[in-house]
Amino acid sequence: MHYLDEGPRDGEVVLALHGNPSWSYYWRHLVRGLRDRYRVVVPDHVGMGLSDKPDDDRDALPRYDYTLQSRVDDLQALLEHLGIDGPLTLAVHDWGGMIGFGWALERMPRVRRLVVLNTAAFPMPAGKPMPWQIALGRDYNIGELVIRGFNAFSAGASWLGVERRMPREVRRAYVAPYDSWANRIATVRFMQDIPLRPGDRAWPLVEASGQRLREYADRPAFIGWGLKDFVFDRDFLARFRSDWPQAEVHAFEDAGHYVLEDRHEVLVPAIRGFLDRHPL
Repeated sequence: MHYLDEGPRDGEVVLALHGNPSWSYYWRHLVRGLRDRYRVVVPDHVGMGLSDKPDDDRDALPRYDYTLQSRVDDLQALLEHLGIDGPLTLAVHDWGGMIGFGWALERMPRVRRLVVLNTAAFPMPAGKPMPWQIALGRDYNIGELVIRGFNAFSAGASWLGVERRMPREVRRAYVAPYDSWANRIATVRFMQDIPLRPGDRAWPLVEASGQRLREYADRPAFIGWGLKDFVFDRDFLARFRSDWPQAEVHAFEDAGHYVLEDRHEVLVPAIRGFLDRHPL
């Protein structure tokens, strides 16, 4: 498991979790904006970024089970490895939200501040259809071929996930870890693990997280949102705002899913100011 661990060892910990199909590179602007004072820990989930990308075939050695629970277990293992067992700030984006809030279910007192960027910590809002792009990716035949064969999800997200066009070198960096059929396994397994109904493997964690979301309303929360996100749209933002009425909200009409790409010049100093105003 590859990870970044930047800043003073005795600094207040900011744990930043990426989603799919990005990697720790997504958080680079925030890392640079915080590491003079804060200890910023940013893992690449197994199968993503610069982490190993094991197979999940029954006879594979090593073998990895690409499930939400595995991600939660990995996160705890990393924090134990780093000797981090105290209070921290949880920063999440995309599927990093479910990993982070899934991890926090048994450790809620340790989460003292929240930074939430275009993510979810609860099941799909009632009556909301799954975007066709995600539904296609969940298909174990067509989705597997399109995503693993052509890197359609990672490459497509680098174009469709922003309102401000990425420079070529940035776009290349986003897709670089996913350069073969084998190395794209996690990008499709993440999508196939999205829980839509009871009985799906990740449903218990997602349901429990949603039921307890309001319990964070007593601590500082920062919400940064790209309103042009075609998945985590205004309905998801409305749920966070409803459960956390005290949250500091920065929503941008001119930003998409990768809100830190579109508006990092505004968000990084705003997040830094938020953390400075609410010390642990």
